Amino acid sequence: KLVVPEIKAHQRTAADKIIANPNSSTIQMVLALHKLHAAYQVARIVVSTYQSVTGTGKKAVDQLLEERAGRAATNPAYPHRIDLNVLPHIDVFEANGYTREEMKMVKETRKILSDDSIGITATTVRIPVMGGHSEAVNVEFTREFELEDVYRILRETEGVEVVDDVANNRYPMPKDAHGRDAVLVGRLRRDESQPRTLNMWVVADNLRKGAATNAVQIAEALLKMGLLPA
Repeated sequence: KLVVPEIKAHQRTAADKIIANPNSSTIQMVLALHKLHAAYQVARIVVSTYQSVTGTGKKAVDQLLEERAGRAATNPAYPHRIDLNVLPHIDVFEANGYTREEMKMVKETRKILSDDSIGITATTVRIPVMGGHSEAVNVEFTREFELEDVYRILRETEGVEVVDDVANNRYPMPKDAHGRDAVLVGRLRRDESQPRTLNMWVVADNLRKGAATNAVQIAEALLKMGLLPA
């Protein structure tokens, strides 16, 4: 069972023999969306990701740092240079033309939100940063919404911090998410080309909430429920 504790903690039982962390890019998106889904019902999601090299591991970080220092990577993680470049290629390509990372986002989002009717299309991209993953999320709802209510719902969502003050150049950035557990959400605005549709920018440290913190929260919840020996 895929678990994001803020969303599905109550659904775990002793019958669940395998409990898994979802993909880091999925975690931050569904944490930002799950309360909005409850309020307005998500019909369709179009997401483009801008993912940190730390999601690949130390080998990728070393490649970026070597290239940034003006040296050729001695043991590259990627088929192309990553410094001063972006790679629309995360994990292997599948028969449908999507990468495995993109299809994980599709399948995991439906599973975590418990709604197979949601239409989802994803493009995942690796970029030369180390602070966290960023996502441009376009979400269409079946019910109409007011923007001020969206702000209120997000501010009340556990694990989410709204950072949206464009007049003062405040919006989510990987450097601000780095080392933190919160999912940062900003650039909230209506999609003027499509009814009942919202644009948002979602950023999180993929090594914390996207991985380690989520795993620790799962273990803590299992202990609290008496499903894990102390």
